[in-house]
Amino acid sequence: MSTMSETSETMDEKAAFHVIVLGPTGGPREDSVTGILVRSTSTKWSSNSVVAVDAGTLLAGIIRLLERYIPECKDDRGMMTGGPFQGLELPYRTAQANAAHVFREIIGAVLITHPHLDHISGLAINTPILEAGNGPKPVAALPSVLSAIKNHMFNDVIWPNLSDEDGGAGLLTYQRLVEGGNPRFGRGDSRGYVRACNGLLTKCLSVSHGRCMQRYHPESGMHHRIGSTVFSDHQFMVPSRAISVDHTDGSFYSPARSPRLLPSNPKEPAMATVESSAFFLRDHHTGHEIIVFGDVEPDSVSMGTHNKRVWEAAAPKIATGKLRAIFIECSYNDSTDDSYLYGHMCPRHLVSELSALANRVMEVRDSNMGEKKRKREPVGPVEVGSEQVSPRSSRRTISSSADKGRTPESLVEPRSHPSDSFEIPQIPRVDLGDVLANQDSEDTTLPLEGLKIYIIHIKENLTDGPHPADQILRELQDHGEAAHLGCEFFIPNPLEGIWI
Repeated sequence: MSTMSETSETMDEKAAFHVIVLGPTGGPREDSVTGILVRSTSTKWSSNSVVAVDAGTLLAGIIRLLERYIPECKDDRGMMTGGPFQGLELPYRTAQANAAHVFREIIGAVLITHPHLDHISGLAINTPILEAGNGPKPVAALPSVLSAIKNHMFNDVIWPNLSDEDGGAGLLTYQRLVEGGNPRFGRGDSRGYVRACNGLLTKCLSVSHGRCMQRYHPESGMHHRIGSTVFSDHQFMVPSRAISVDHTDGSFYSPARSPRLLPSNPKEPAMATVESSAFFLRDHHTGHEIIVFGDVEPDSVSMGTHNKRVWEAAAPKIATGKLRAIFIECSYNDSTDDSYLYGHMCPRHLVSELSALANRVMEVRDSNMGEKKRKREPVGPVEVGSEQVSPRSSRRTISSSADKGRTPESLVEPRSHPSDSFEIPQIPRVDLGDVLANQDSEDTTLPLEGLKIYIIHIKENLTDGPHPADQILRELQDHGEAAHLGCEFFIPNPLEGIWI
């Protein structure tokens, strides 16, 4: 394997995106919860050229990386010659000072998928180091997410109001995104996308992160109004578009596309959807895209078909080779019963979702063949350089071909549940015979071939045994191979840069 210094420049030239996963887990450790940096390689680390997707871990992760690489990879001019920040000019001596510089000057915006603490705690703790003279840092999210952040974090109670609303300090500014994209912006394939930072555009779709209880609000004496994005004058009420608050349990939910929102008796609770997000990120230079999911549950156990909408938007981009990678959670292994997933994914459900995506991709390709009356061009794999990472990293990956015929051994003790007779549901499969029957004999491209799936938000067990990621990845590989998907699964290491 080539060294990092030998391959980074080549990867940077071939790749459209550079991704650094600062926090790949969902806890319980507070120093590695969700936080991802994304930039277009065309921007060359210019000012405001990086977007942070979620900020459970932000400054702490940047400091950790700089401490690892500055001693050996920073030259006399202050330029990083290796590591995930290769090519970035750092003006200060210490990792701490340079991390503050990255947050202030290089990160152009923070996108938040949902307002749970493991996705926003770093944003709260880190924000005071921003300098008002540089202008407020944009925090972009769906209105419901920003409502929760505004009402329950930057509210002068849990944390000072550092925003530029309601007389705050003005260090942050809220950018409320239109769910599904803003049709007033962009043309053609980029219609609906808005600027995320220099070089990157984004579009946000709502997904479900489980369900919670809606309650009649005793202070206001009323339910929220569905569809409004206007802030209520009542001090206890948050924007009514997607969330409501009961201060006895702090529930947060979205009524969007939920058929069972309001109870027949207003004093009885109703189940509602906890709203999370999937961000499509588009490189303005090449038109290539990636998707970064927040916490998400499968449609099979959800109150709606939220993921289906994401797959319908993603399938044409995969069919044309524009969508390169998906970053998505898989919090638990398959020994976990659905009732203990709490709005998260496990391998059987993730592969089932990807099978639904694969079926949609095949429909798009078949449609394109019929319309264009020509042989379909297969979606080739991403360039070799696009998925290489630092050789110092310990990214966990298992070769499907090398593991054929191997009987997997249990790496993690199954989680204990009330029922010991839980059976893993059959994974819906894309039948390879059906796929190949619709293709020319020379074209054997699998539905998701060339697509990279990066797994984030794994729940650590903090035991002496193997890391849960090992079993999760093995199960994903086994299910994915059985379903004939063609995609590759990876679990990023926090000390690596990923070129896509």
